[in-house]
Amino acid sequence: MTQNPEFAPAKRAGLSHLWAAAGYSAGGLTRLAKEAAFRQEGIAGIGLLAAYAMMDVPTAIRLSAAVLFLLLIAMEALNTAIEEIVDRISPEVSDTGKHAKDLGSLAVFCLISANSMLLLYALALHLGI
Repeated sequence: MTQNPEFAPAKRAGLSHLWAAAGYSAGGLTRLAKEAAFRQEGIAGIGLLAAYAMMDVPTAIRLSAAVLFLLLIAMEALNTAIEEIVDRISPEVSDTGKHAKDLGSLAVFCLISANSMLLLYALALHLGI
């Protein structure tokens, strides 16, 4: 489907573009907040923040934890986008749609695993194991 240039929004530049992009991101966050998985990951993120605050670990580990958590949120957003697109394009059950959704879910699981591995490593360091 091609978009009619007559109805396309005007291109923005400079600060106007930055402001518009921030608005799009806020819209994405609002949509993502409707997902139970995102809310659960957010609660887990608060728990991780508290855990890292209580542990005596290097700043590099805390920074790595923050980056991994942000990657998890980004991947959850992409997974939700994949699900939205699949549901819109192919509302009927199909192997292709199922595979796309399963692969998005796997990507999120991999980042949850990476966050968990870093937490276990940080705990081992903190406990001197």
